[in-house]
Amino acid sequence: METALNPLGAGYPVSLPIFDGPIGLLLHLIEREELDITEVSLVAITDRYLRAIEALQEIDPEALADFLVVAARLLYIKSRGLLPHPESEEEEEEGQSEALLRQLQDYRRFRAAAGELRLRASIGLRTSARATPPQIDRKLDLSALTIQKLADAAQRALSSFPNDPDLPSVRSYPVTVAEKIESIRERISGRAEENGRAGGSLTFSALLSQSRSRQEIIVTFLAVLELIKQREIAAEQEETFGEILLRSLR
Repeated sequence: METALNPLGAGYPVSLPIFDGPIGLLLHLIEREELDITEVSLVAITDRYLRAIEALQEIDPEALADFLVVAARLLYIKSRGLLPHPESEEEEEEGQSEALLRQLQDYRRFRAAAGELRLRASIGLRTSARATPPQIDRKLDLSALTIQKLADAAQRALSSFPNDPDLPSVRSYPVTVAEKIESIRERISGRAEENGRAGGSLTFSALLSQSRSRQEIIVTFLAVLELIKQREIAAEQEETFGEILLRSLR
């Protein structure tokens, strides 16, 4: 379906000594070599077109794009006709010319298709029939399917995956910080009774020597820090890397 040419697009009227009609027809005749492009004043056409669109309050973007496509093609043809070309570039330029011609033809086909779609939408036709009907697959026959077969298929699918790893178990410490605090208090007070004086003391290494695991060493260390925080004991060290003495403050 051919659409009417927009008077500001490919249908823009051109009046020249050698031609009088729409600019789209001018391009068509020049491409068929029925008119000489060198006798066409593109400057005059452009000036008149600019004055025409300046007088408008609103410009149609599609019409402007249509005109630019035609004008660009005319400008390209005229530049080829006026400028000399080396023989080595003739084949390349012919290829570019053919590419531009194909683009213009594609553009016209798309404009015609867009016009047809606008017409269909204006009369309420918003759907299009398929060229060929889709192939519909036949329904799957499930008459022989049983619950047992489904269960067997699920079992085979599950067997291809490894079993879930065992969840990590949480082991409780053999002794708590509170229990270790009481143990340290008893040991320090016991040393005080042995020495027959108030306030006892104990070396940190002697305290750790009775630990049976890494966890118990950590719990013992935390208990010592808590006792120092509560100002029940004090940690003293006379020299660098020397023995740490835990002394009771009560």
